[in-house]
Amino acid sequence: MPLHSEATRDGVRVITFENPPINALGFALSAELVAAIDAAESDESVTAVVFAGSNGFFSGGADINDFLREPPADAKSIRDVIARIESGTKTYIAAIDGNALGGGFELALGCDYRVATARAKFGLPEIKLGLIPGAGGTQRLPRLIGAQPALEIMLKGDPIDAKRAQELGVIDDLVDGEVAQTAMRFARYPRKRISARQAQLGIKGLGLFAAPFAVAQAHKMVPPEDRGGFAAHKLVDAVEASLEFEFQRGLARESRLFDELVRSAPAHALMHVFFSERELGKIPGLEPSQPLEIETAAVIGGGTMGTGIAITFASAGIPVTVVEPKDEQIERSRQTVFGMYSYQVQRGRMTQEEAWKRGQSIAFERDLAAVKDADIVIEAVFENMDVKKEVFTKLDGIAKPGAILASNTSTLDIDAMAAQTKRPDKVIGTHFFAPANIMKLLEIVRGKTASPQTVTTAMALGKKLRKVSVLSGNAFGFIGNRMFFDYSREAIALAEEGVAPSYVDNVMRNFGMAMGPFATFDLSGIDVFWRIQQDRKDAVGRRTNIIDRLYQLGRYGQKTGAGIYKYEKGQRDPIPDPEVEKLFAEEAKAAGIAPRPVSDDEIVKRLVYALVNVGAELLRTGIALRASDEDIVYIYGYGFPPHTGGPMWYADQIGIANVYADINKFGWEASPLLVELAQSGGKLADYRPAAKELTHA
Repeated sequence: MPLHSEATRDGVRVITFENPPINALGFALSAELVAAIDAAESDESVTAVVFAGSNGFFSGGADINDFLREPPADAKSIRDVIARIESGTKTYIAAIDGNALGGGFELALGCDYRVATARAKFGLPEIKLGLIPGAGGTQRLPRLIGAQPALEIMLKGDPIDAKRAQELGVIDDLVDGEVAQTAMRFARYPRKRISARQAQLGIKGLGLFAAPFAVAQAHKMVPPEDRGGFAAHKLVDAVEASLEFEFQRGLARESRLFDELVRSAPAHALMHVFFSERELGKIPGLEPSQPLEIETAAVIGGGTMGTGIAITFASAGIPVTVVEPKDEQIERSRQTVFGMYSYQVQRGRMTQEEAWKRGQSIAFERDLAAVKDADIVIEAVFENMDVKKEVFTKLDGIAKPGAILASNTSTLDIDAMAAQTKRPDKVIGTHFFAPANIMKLLEIVRGKTASPQTVTTAMALGKKLRKVSVLSGNAFGFIGNRMFFDYSREAIALAEEGVAPSYVDNVMRNFGMAMGPFATFDLSGIDVFWRIQQDRKDAVGRRTNIIDRLYQLGRYGQKTGAGIYKYEKGQRDPIPDPEVEKLFAEEAKAAGIAPRPVSDDEIVKRLVYALVNVGAELLRTGIALRASDEDIVYIYGYGFPPHTGGPMWYADQIGIANVYADINKFGWEASPLLVELAQSGGKLADYRPAAKELTHA
């Protein structure tokens, strides 16, 4: 049973949630809770009830699977549990150790008192699923701590620690030791319902006139409803109801808003993202493999990527050695490390002692011999195959026999690097995204010789590094960049047809992208695209010589102060440059491409469907395991709007037949998988490659 009720002692009954891994309060457990509360209310020997969680976890809230189906007519939810507490006569205390999130936090708010250990965390993360708290959180939390801090907690969706919760007045006591036992002393206290406070007058009745201002400002600060802010605006509306209405009316408003959101397209897309992340580790053929312990690491190259990777390891508590032969680059890398950790201290995200400890865990050496004891060695040198092959040959002779050798390449052949070693089974790709210590995405690239244990170790390491790790087969550009090259091709083609780069970028930002394609070019570096074109002429389109022209002019992007855009010294804000528009026009005229009017709808379709088409081909050929993996790559690595679910989910919602019809209209060669799904009415989300493991191209 997921609920354990102890015998009453000194008038107190302890009810413990035992529903691992997060003590989710689904329909079944909620029904048991209602019954347990009924039993306590009818027992005259009970004066108080303490709620606690098992295994160091209070509760992660509702079972998200419950949101995806209509509940049975007689189903009990967290709302029913809290309503029964509210109508009861006993004193209810939440004894919180570990996480109290979502409905778990709302249950605690429905109690009279909250007692927590120092390791407890509190949060209402529903906004990340396109929802709002639906069991009274938007009504009780503002009444408890005020509208502004309540809005901050709910709009960010991130948990706060016990110390902050105590400062805000969320908890009544912060304790050491066994929290349920300590909580029992509140049993003799009278009831203290949050909902009863200001029940008739709301917060305005207390004279907190700043609260309406906080609500108005919140509406201005969150994105528009059609650009990912749908749930955020509903959340602000719900909090406003806590200011304007008495409690029961505010609660009814919250329920209506929640029920509207749970059926909305953005919420279903964000729940798709949530479940897709949890699918990433399910890889055929790896189940029996146990990961190797990674206790020390080495990074070859002290440039921007190498330094970022080193910081990532240090921040995860793994000592790392950076091998860099140039003294001036070592000094720059040291300064980057120092600056990053100093910033974290200034922001209050870590103590000076923690920053010093992490900084000291990064060592700098000039000789490759320094990697001899590392459990994993990641090369982050210049993106050139000959250079990388030379590095792998040397590493193979120096690194200990059991060490994994990894490459941070963004496009190159992992198998070719593995062939330079006597341990091809221990070679793998680890494609970090810049800046490596900030971006969450990590592509794990499996070559044809990598062993299951090596893949398992890399995936486990990604989790330890707090990355979202996606497994890819070994193909040019892997998943993310291979899709991006087709996206880039269409962006360049649009500019060749007379659409200003700044206009294309603006349309895609309105669609929800974090950056437009041309701003992304400047961030990555035009010189990077130029080098790729030298090896792969068809990589980003070759109707004109625009990339060559920009490269010849030294317009590499942000790094040189000019690329597609101009940049003021020390600034990153792109400034449209008419000279670049002239370059596009000249190249288009020379290639015989006439300017034409292009609608915003066509811009979005050509760019997004380019991702979908090549994504389908990577799925068909087994480079990607699942369409949802590709969605995760694009959301976490390329700024695709999460509220659309990612490019592949988005295509499924549009309808593959409709996507295919537009691709034909654009004159592209469609992936055979899109043709098949368009004819059968199938979905990309349901497709799995016939092969059991990733393929290699």
